[in-house]
Amino acid sequence: MKIGEKLKRLRLSRGLTQEELATRADLTRGFISQLERDLTSPTLESLEMILRALGTNLKEFFSDFEEKKIIYKKSERVPMYDTPEGVKEELLMTDTEVKRIEPMIVELEPMSQTEEENYHEGSEFGYILEGNIELWLDDVKYKAKTGDAFYFKSDKIHYIKNSSKKKKAKILWIEIQ
Repeated sequence: MKIGEKLKRLRLSRGLTQEELATRADLTRGFISQLERDLTSPTLESLEMILRALGTNLKEFFSDFEEKKIIYKKSERVPMYDTPEGVKEELLMTDTEVKRIEPMIVELEPMSQTEEENYHEGSEFGYILEGNIELWLDDVKYKAKTGDAFYFKSDKIHYIKNSSKKKKAKILWIEIQ
């Protein structure tokens, strides 16, 4: 992708017109227009001013030019080994720190539960793939079944329990930083 095209996408994703970006970056609308059409090249100083106005920086802007992984194969999942008995967790993606999310599949055998997690930054999303679960948030129990979803800020002590005596529960769980 060319720099101009990338700048235009970034500007549009921020909901700015060329005029608004030019004003914020202390440049002319004509210069922004020529830059987006790759008719001119920015100086390092003007590029930094534009990126600052767009809420990013040179490192983030140019790191996006490398090819990003799109498909994460089942064979690439990373198992979590320090889980309670009856609980199986697998990370669905690698390099999640860059993405600020950590998606995983959690399988709970009957009558098992995840470890209690203390409050922390971020939020959590889950989708019940199969079974019935109890979601505990600061000693308050919420029930969910296959097809239900949950979302909460991680500022509560939380865990998931499979209260079934016979059926396994399976959850897609995503921690968002």
